[in-house]
Amino acid sequence: MLVAAAVCPCPPLLVPEVASGAAPELDELRAACDTALGALLAAGPEVVAVVGPGPEHERYEQGGTGSLRPFGVALETRLGSGSEPLPPSLTVGGWLLERAGWTGRVRALAVPDYLEPALCAENGRQLALAPERIGLLVLGEGSARRTVKAPGYLDERAEGFDAGVGRALATADAEGLLADLDDELAFELMASGRAPWQVLTGAAGTVEAGFGAELLHESAPYGVGYFVAAWS
Repeated sequence: MLVAAAVCPCPPLLVPEVASGAAPELDELRAACDTALGALLAAGPEVVAVVGPGPEHERYEQGGTGSLRPFGVALETRLGSGSEPLPPSLTVGGWLLERAGWTGRVRALAVPDYLEPALCAENGRQLALAPERIGLLVLGEGSARRTVKAPGYLDERAEGFDAGVGRALATADAEGLLADLDDELAFELMASGRAPWQVLTGAAGTVEAGFGAELLHESAPYGVGYFVAAWS
């Protein structure tokens, strides 16, 4: 049973040791993530399911371990009790949960950007229909083409795409815009959050009473759309 969800971005720069001298630039973003994780854990989940982008469609039933060594920092995170290596997004998710003080059970799911929306939603339904109280941590970013200095350079469609995502996250519009996000457009705009957000749509659809939502943060400091939201 899904009881709450937190939506956060997962750039390695979110970890201060990786950001180094640029760390203060993301202080506000980190604080918003802390608030979202606090709301998630306040709902009393028995299991936290972490969903993020990855190169392959892979489940980590017991969690796993992640390393930030590829980003120049000798820092490792553990997500649950598993030992399988985690992709970067879930590694950052493990860091967020450790920062929030979660020591309970964890499941994790990596979803690639080619995964069809219907399959993403079905993954979410499967997570949410577990017998335990499930808290969902959903990781990913909006378009990486917001400015000429963005990783994907400027695309004029990026700002409108991200604005729609922000509205949907602010209103818990799981069965509307988030569910209908164009996966091809999201791929062209390098929006890594599309597949994880559509996992969220499937999970949220199992809750008859619906969700209250708060968009805690929205920005694009490096030409990449960052969103933080709490659904409860």
